Amino acid sequence: MSQTSTLPVLIVGAGPVGLLCALELARRGVPVLVIEAEPGTTLDLRAGTFHPPTIEMLQPDGVADAMLEVGIQVERWQSRDREHGLIVEWDLSALQNDTPYPFRLHLEQHRLTPILLEKLAAYPHAEVRFSHEFIGLTQHPDEVTVQARHPQGDTMLRASWVIGADGGKSPVRKAAQIEFDGYTWPERYSVVSTTFDFEPLGYADNAYVSDPEQWIAFFRMPDKGPPGLWRMTLPVGQELSDDEVLAAPFAQRAINRAIGAPDTDHYPIVHQSVYRVHQRVANQFRVGRVLLAGDSAHVNNPLGGFGLNSGIHDAVNLGDKLARVFQGDANADLLDLYERQRRTVAMEYVQNISIKNKENLEEKDLTKRLARFDELRTVAQDPEKTRAYLLMSSMINSIKRANAIT
Repeated sequence: MSQTSTLPVLIVGAGPVGLLCALELARRGVPVLVIEAEPGTTLDLRAGTFHPPTIEMLQPDGVADAMLEVGIQVERWQSRDREHGLIVEWDLSALQNDTPYPFRLHLEQHRLTPILLEKLAAYPHAEVRFSHEFIGLTQHPDEVTVQARHPQGDTMLRASWVIGADGGKSPVRKAAQIEFDGYTWPERYSVVSTTFDFEPLGYADNAYVSDPEQWIAFFRMPDKGPPGLWRMTLPVGQELSDDEVLAAPFAQRAINRAIGAPDTDHYPIVHQSVYRVHQRVANQFRVGRVLLAGDSAHVNNPLGGFGLNSGIHDAVNLGDKLARVFQGDANADLLDLYERQRRTVAMEYVQNISIKNKENLEEKDLTKRLARFDELRTVAQDPEKTRAYLLMSSMINSIKRANAIT
């Protein structure tokens, strides 16, 4: 067995994955230090769908109950087509015997991070330092030294282990010289948020609308009051500049096109953003005493809501294993099992299905599109096929797959 250490586990990144890693370790008695380059938690409006197994994983820390108080429980979601309308409405109650949470929970991640910070503050052996930028690291046989920069100057931190939960551009991953294999999609994605209510038009709180020209993913998020905040994610061609995408006319055209309204109609726009989308997986999740979790380890397009969920699954898996290693109850080889389980799922499940979801939404061949619609309707008419489909799309199968790896 490995020897216990008095040095804390150092986590780089105070997003949901980093804070959850810290919480999972802290509640098991492991001292943790989180450093974050930003002066506080950030306002990220991209991720916001939580699948049933994710909610289950957040229950032991008391995080799930806090999320359920403010989030929107989505019991039904839709597969739609711009030309052909509603194809299938999926009822997650089909999973009532598979999970205590047979629904998706909509809650943007900037609402989750304060919950995690509050829970973490209950542990005196856990600390979060904002305005501390990771600069570099050096691995030693029994510890890692980390250089960080803060407003008062540079500082050297000693840690037993380092977890990089610092996003797709991860400086930790680069410092550990870990390759990030994959590619970047040529088109960008735009996010448009509006208080216009799509529900009277027949939209469920979550709907994926296929369209060979410009598909749209709809999500209703909690806001100050009804009808909530409707968020649209859609692809942007290379012919448009970022400034054009972020201008008001782009958002107005997107909404009008989605509902078939005249271009003269106008709607309240709350938020617009544009970003690039990647499909990449680190070729290692562990190098010595450095580990990766969340976007620093894998990134994917958002269709299906797998990104943040899989990052949370990383954090829970890693927190349990690293705590046992830290406390001397398991050999450090247990962390290689973390890599095998989570990297396999990232490759086989998250990457493959998110790519397939994108291909289905943007399919240009009418014959293939109609065949896909028929296939979905056939699945929806058979309870067993429906359950199998939802076990996959809800990520329950991904957890089973990871747990089967030894």
